Amino acid sequence: MRSLHLIWGDFSFRYATYGSDVYWILTKLSYFRLMKKLSTLLLFTIFISCQNKHTEEVDLLLLNVNVVDVASGTIQQDQLVAVKGDTIAAVVSADNAANYSSTETIDATGKYVMPGLWDNHVHFRGGDSLIAENEVFLKMFLDFGITTVRDAGGDITPAVMEWRMQIAAGTMTGPTIFTSGPKLDGSKPAWAGSIKIDSVNDISPALDSLQSIGTDYVKLYDGNLTKEMFYEIIKAAESRGMKTTGHMPMSGDINTAIDLGLDGSEHLYYILKACSPLADSLTELGLGYGMMSTILETYNPKLAATIFKKLADNKVSVTPTLYIMKVLTELADTDHSADSLLTKIGDGVIATYQRRIEGAKRAKASGNTSRYEMRELVKTMMRPMYDAGVNIVAGSDCGASNSYVYPGESLIGELQQMVGMGLTPREALITSVVNGPKFFDLEVKYGAVEKGKIADLLILNANPLEDIDNVLEKAYLIKSGNLVE
Repeated sequence: MRSLHLIWGDFSFRYATYGSDVYWILTKLSYFRLMKKLSTLLLFTIFISCQNKHTEEVDLLLLNVNVVDVASGTIQQDQLVAVKGDTIAAVVSADNAANYSSTETIDATGKYVMPGLWDNHVHFRGGDSLIAENEVFLKMFLDFGITTVRDAGGDITPAVMEWRMQIAAGTMTGPTIFTSGPKLDGSKPAWAGSIKIDSVNDISPALDSLQSIGTDYVKLYDGNLTKEMFYEIIKAAESRGMKTTGHMPMSGDINTAIDLGLDGSEHLYYILKACSPLADSLTELGLGYGMMSTILETYNPKLAATIFKKLADNKVSVTPTLYIMKVLTELADTDHSADSLLTKIGDGVIATYQRRIEGAKRAKASGNTSRYEMRELVKTMMRPMYDAGVNIVAGSDCGASNSYVYPGESLIGELQQMVGMGLTPREALITSVVNGPKFFDLEVKYGAVEKGKIADLLILNANPLEDIDNVLEKAYLIKSGNLVE
């Protein structure tokens, strides 16, 4: 055996022969030196790899938050919600925090995040002199976690359209506004600013005007709108792909309206009428709202079940407005002078309250208890309506002329009324944040804390699925991706 020891750089080799075989042997000492170098190289490679690993840049991170899925009633604990622009970029386990970098981060440990609330029946109205007082309502909505409102018609449409444009552009703080613009009524409208529909010839120009200013749906009103014009408006709007909802003339039939394409019904009078077997005969008497006491007395649960099924099958949205029903029922006997929110309401709006106050006093003096009787009957309707699959939407009917129904607070009152009438907190929340978007076919953008949805988020200190009052435990509000102070 012969051998030769060679040194080459940091490597040491030994040349050896054994018989006819030749071997190059790495010496033990140099082996450890080589391993040390390779280990150093490996660690450096890992470090470079980590430094180059992709980190997604977002605008806002919510860390360690409990995500409330209102639709299913489930909660994902310890999640990370990433927001980029006005959109939710990711909802993943909080363990992934290292994969994101953000301009702003909120440690939401122990808190609950759900979609921002929708108030699906509000009013901006009172004329030009009350525009500034109506504008105050925008902040009041946000104060109570309401990030979207559906304006159900008024007489300051140019101001409303300007507000919603500025809110969308981020130059004004307020909820997203969907609006009907002016209402469509008969030749003698009940509300200022309404468009008169006296004949079929008036319908097309009216719808043209609504489309030209970019309204989101058509609001019908029954000041003296005839049932024939009510039906014709629905047909014309349906042919244009425009959504319709509102008040039906008491001479009309909601079954006929549904067949023609009606998309929604505001308040419960018209549904109640259809639940009475005497509806047709009462219509022939031409009693108008004077038929309500008989309708309430003859309400038929089996007939109601048929009506509820038809509403559900045709995806008609129903806005019960329970809270205003309570306020107006108790108006003559309640002292509102110490209401905490009354100080936020302008004198001009407060002056508009007087009409309903006087009406409540007259009703009390005459012994008229129809509002109370209707409210008691409605308590028996909510659970069957919900179980039938009716798209019930929460709306407060707040605004000028509707006495002491304060923006923001009244929507919470609506949800509380729903729970008091048999719905669970989750079901009540569904009527606001899930069913509201359904009216506009916007489920893809709203209704859940999910990737791709609009980042309108209400962060609470307590679980809203356990107690509806927990929606008042607001920790943060995010509107279109921006943290609202």
